[in-house]
Amino acid sequence: MTAAVPRQPIPADGAPSTAGTAHHKATSMQPSPSLAQRWRGSRNLLPALIFLGLFFFAPLIGLLLRGVLEPVPGLGNYEQLFANSAYSRVLLNTFSVAGLVTLFSLLLGFPLAWVITLVPRGWGRWILNIVLLSMWTSLLARTYSWLVLLQASGVINKALMGMGIIDQPLEMVHNLTGVVIGMSYIMIPFIVLPLQATMQAIDPMVLQAGSICGASPWSNFFRVFLPLCRPGLFSGGLMVFVMSLGYYVTPALLGGAQNMMLPEFIVQQVQSFLNWGLASAAAALLVLITLVLFYFYLKLQPESPVGASNAR
Repeated sequence: MTAAVPRQPIPADGAPSTAGTAHHKATSMQPSPSLAQRWRGSRNLLPALIFLGLFFFAPLIGLLLRGVLEPVPGLGNYEQLFANSAYSRVLLNTFSVAGLVTLFSLLLGFPLAWVITLVPRGWGRWILNIVLLSMWTSLLARTYSWLVLLQASGVINKALMGMGIIDQPLEMVHNLTGVVIGMSYIMIPFIVLPLQATMQAIDPMVLQAGSICGASPWSNFFRVFLPLCRPGLFSGGLMVFVMSLGYYVTPALLGGAQNMMLPEFIVQQVQSFLNWGLASAAAALLVLITLVLFYFYLKLQPESPVGASNAR
């Protein structure tokens, strides 16, 4: 004879018992094992967060505060950057040089990366090492080398005059022409590296399939190969543009005081005029432009969190 199991009383209105509800809430509030495992090593991030807070976020906050507090509170420093014609010329020079350097670096770096991909692996390594050789050389030495090559009595002007192409030396230093030439040479490796990695990952069978389907070589290049190179083009172009915005040594030596860019302007305001407020505003503007460009880059990449959220 089996003992009868006592049933729990059910309220008249059919609602669950108070004890069952409390047990259900306690169970649902417990973190899942995956979430607990995900945050298990979060304490190890504490030293890195402290380091970033002290040496990155704190100076950045101080920079932003100085831009709006010195010499008087307000947005006067930012208004000067756009209202003053001399300061506006500095901004125009900065963006013009960065855009031209990015364009020329892409035009020169794309075929170079393509050649590295097409030639046998041994030859490709040699060409890539030659490209990277400029990165292993001192920036100051590279800039002075271009100063010697581009000056009126330099090798380039003498060669052009010897071949009868020009009658008098071209002015290629202490202007924006020399800055664009020197910086394009310096930035080419930063285009070649991501492009070569992207091209190396493209399956040759994809291009062969386009040819089999009747695509001409030009159509195969522009409609198949070039779109597949888009991640390398975007990442390399953004890297070069952002680095060109903040370059100091090459524009200072090849451009001169009459063709000042934003980094030179910031140094001048701090060292010569002790105008920390205007210099901080210019530096904050440079940081803001970089963040905006990086956001748009992520927006164009479908695999990034920003691009994935837009796709949904």
